[in-house]
Amino acid sequence: MEISMTYSQDGDSEYEKFIRRMNPPRVVIDNESCKNVTVIQVDSANKHGILLEVVQVLTDVNLLITKAYISSDGGWFMDVFNVTDQDGNKVTDEEVLDYIKKSLGPDSSFMTRSVGVLPVPSLNYTSIELIGRDRPGLLSEVSAVLAHLKCNVVNAEVWTHNTRAAAVMQITDQDSGCAIDHPERLSKIKELLRNVLKGSNQYSREAKTTVVSHNSTHAERRLHQMMFADRDYERVDEEGDELLVERRQRRRPDVSVVNWYDKDYSVVTIQCKDRPKLLFDTVCTLTDMQYVIFHGSVDSARLEAYQEYYIRHVDGSPVKSEAERQRVIQCLEAAIERRVSEGLKLELCTTDRIGLLSDVTRIFRENGLTVCRAEVATRAGKAVNTFYVRDASGYPVDAKTIESIRDAIGQTMLKVKGSSHKELEQRESQSRFLFGGLFKSKSFCNFSLIKSYS
Repeated sequence: MEISMTYSQDGDSEYEKFIRRMNPPRVVIDNESCKNVTVIQVDSANKHGILLEVVQVLTDVNLLITKAYISSDGGWFMDVFNVTDQDGNKVTDEEVLDYIKKSLGPDSSFMTRSVGVLPVPSLNYTSIELIGRDRPGLLSEVSAVLAHLKCNVVNAEVWTHNTRAAAVMQITDQDSGCAIDHPERLSKIKELLRNVLKGSNQYSREAKTTVVSHNSTHAERRLHQMMFADRDYERVDEEGDELLVERRQRRRPDVSVVNWYDKDYSVVTIQCKDRPKLLFDTVCTLTDMQYVIFHGSVDSARLEAYQEYYIRHVDGSPVKSEAERQRVIQCLEAAIERRVSEGLKLELCTTDRIGLLSDVTRIFRENGLTVCRAEVATRAGKAVNTFYVRDASGYPVDAKTIESIRDAIGQTMLKVKGSSHKELEQRESQSRFLFGGLFKSKSFCNFSLIKSYS
């Protein structure tokens, strides 16, 4: 039996190589057809997860996907993406265009690479994965422990959602600048970080800490997987917390799932405020839930986004029950909300040094701010960090508090990039008024082609 299984796995690998040789991926980048966007077309043999792989490549080079047309019925995958750079202009950077061609074209390995894994593993850092209950000052405490243990945080992604916090951090040894691989030291790091995450230990869900040397998993993909496994999509009742309830209702996306019985598809429609990497988040979630997107369309107009997917489970069936339908809706809502840019955006750019993250987050905590999302990166000796912060009590951040923090850190090093809550609410309500009716008319449900799930 074991010999037969091994042979079958090798056979699948050889078959994939044969299909790839006969039908190599094709990438066409067109900067002429459309006035304001770059059109990228990707054709290749089909396999589960290929859509996520393509979207991941485009988002990793910080492109904004304004429209997308997805078709992967049968054995062939054909997708078209309209993209711009972060400033809303066509993509003309030859280095970026060359990277896309090499990553997705016939000489790439994306058809045989595991989805969510970076193409080149790094041996220069150790990865840490953390998940537990969120609380004010948590990132400050975690950073302080790492600084005490002589660990330098090189890169990090921190998300919070629904009272839970998750982080993927890449650390190095303070003295050598290399990855940490000594078993006893890794065990000590894991033990102390777990104690920080446990807090008062009065909550039922266990805090988890994982230390993996030389891990190359895509950080954002891993955060989605961690929070999904932690069941952050389950709604938590916060009695008496009117600010939390109001904030949650304001940002909650409109997600629906209905069955198109004639074609054996489940149709997922999503309407929400647009933001970068939204397509990656929804496609990542459906892929991790073992659904295949056969057809789809994505459209963004100013501040609004509309997505429609025709899906089946990997076993070939549409959504089978009301419980399954609700779970898909809840998981997609959570995937969208995890990266919502709540609070004030602060950007830190300065020369990197040991303990920098600990010092900055301590100043935030001492001034009554809590970090709801963070992106930490080190580039050529420079720390380039982005923090989304809000008042720990839930109220809008006071301007005097921000000025006090900038004085402590450095006026030129810390920049304020966010908008006030009131401005965000005004823009959101205006966009819903202008575009809500437009998006509702796009769904096939309005043309009586799909029956509602019952």
